[in-house]
Amino acid sequence: MGLLDILLGRSRAVGPDLDRLFALPSAAVGLEAAAGFRPTGQGAVCFATVEGAAFERTHREIRALLDADAGRTPVDLTHDSYGYSWLVSHRSPDELPLLVNDLHAVNSTLEAGGFGPRLLCSLAGFAQDDGRRLALVYLYKRGTFYPFAPLPGERRQRDNALELRIRAALADELPVEGDLGRWFPVWGAPGL
Repeated sequence: MGLLDILLGRSRAVGPDLDRLFALPSAAVGLEAAAGFRPTGQGAVCFATVEGAAFERTHREIRALLDADAGRTPVDLTHDSYGYSWLVSHRSPDELPLLVNDLHAVNSTLEAGGFGPRLLCSLAGFAQDDGRRLALVYLYKRGTFYPFAPLPGERRQRDNALELRIRAALADELPVEGDLGRWFPVWGAPGL
């Protein structure tokens, strides 16, 4: 950071710290106590779509690493309508720590393969007994989390009041993104 940045009040972005993902299991306890949301066992890593042999090698490495766990659903690679790719992991709802390990492994492997600048976010899905859904989204480049709570139905609307309640409930558990403008909607995200 330079003198001009200090004088103008600019600060450096925090940056990725993938170990922050390991705070999700303890935050899930607080999330259930505060709002009745429990893990769904689904999570995903989103990145800008990559083509080429280097990515194919990295993708095969990720699949081999995660699919080596016998008895689990294979990791899926999907693409959304916005042109982003998602590596989706499926676990039993009571296996959130294993799901977090999967998300960490995918991020780490993509980062080690030189695809770190293409990583966007990771998410873990949660649901209430009545079917309401919520995702805790980790912003890779910011090193922070935010809640995303789509309202049920076909219209793309968010439950902003719920998102703010979740932010307050998890403030001591996770590094929550303070800039609400960065709480991007992840409509139709696999794993949500």
